[in-house]
Amino acid sequence: MRVFITGASGWIGSAAVDELLAHDYEVVGLARSEASAESLSAKGATALRGDLDDLDSLRRGARDADAVLHLANKHDWANPAESNRAERAAVETLGDALAGSGTPFLVASGVAGLAQGRPSTELDPSPFSGPDAPRGGTENLALDYINKGVKSMSLRFSPTVHGIDDHGFISYIVAAAREKGVSGYVGDGSNGWAAVHRGDAARMIRLGLEKAPAGSLLHAVGEGSVSTKAIAEAIGAGLGLPVTSIDPGDAQAHFGFIGTFFAMNMASSSTLTQELLDWTPTGPTLLDDIAAGAYFAV
Repeated sequence: MRVFITGASGWIGSAAVDELLAHDYEVVGLARSEASAESLSAKGATALRGDLDDLDSLRRGARDADAVLHLANKHDWANPAESNRAERAAVETLGDALAGSGTPFLVASGVAGLAQGRPSTELDPSPFSGPDAPRGGTENLALDYINKGVKSMSLRFSPTVHGIDDHGFISYIVAAAREKGVSGYVGDGSNGWAAVHRGDAARMIRLGLEKAPAGSLLHAVGEGSVSTKAIAEAIGAGLGLPVTSIDPGDAQAHFGFIGTFFAMNMASSSTLTQELLDWTPTGPTLLDDIAAGAYFAV
């Protein structure tokens, strides 16, 4: 099977490339730079030069593929409207290219904002629709293509997909601790974050491609809820810094943009995904990775 992957050189995408190659898939990865193209080629994948704004490359990659994994996102936190615009245009382009083909189309999403006051589950529909919604409302947009003959499904990732060399949300929280000289959490720190190890997430992606039916909402969740206070305490221990509560009103000033997310409860469940895919997360926990120094390289 020939799989076209956007974000193939990214944190999750590169792990997905490795997982699929290890199971004898043919992989074509979208590559923004010559360095990314060379990295993909060295692994045994084929590089297709282009980026999210190169819609012709997206169409070409999709039309030549037996399955599409859309994992790229601009993640421009200074200009979220631009990230949402590009994301929606990319999903629309890929979906149109696949219309009528029955091709699997797996689109990255997240568990944040799916439920209030409880952990989210795979039974929770995304409340985000339309171009002005987070991620451009692309989960619902992709699922709409089921009615156009596309085997669409959503890959809902935990807010932290962790591991050695992770430069995601936890790294921003670590950076804030270094800058402020304290490891902070918001309020009483009881709000929890779902978490998954990068290797477990990559394995779930492959199993989803192999086993999940159209319309599946797959949760890449290894731990349902790690308290933000426990995260701050682990960071404090790793950096040798005191741990303190940050008033919710001061969260953005203290943490930067990540303060909004660190104040949120983003707990989630993957029970139904594990049952559907016969997938059991086995990687290190988030606190194990923090304790092992995954985020403290100088």
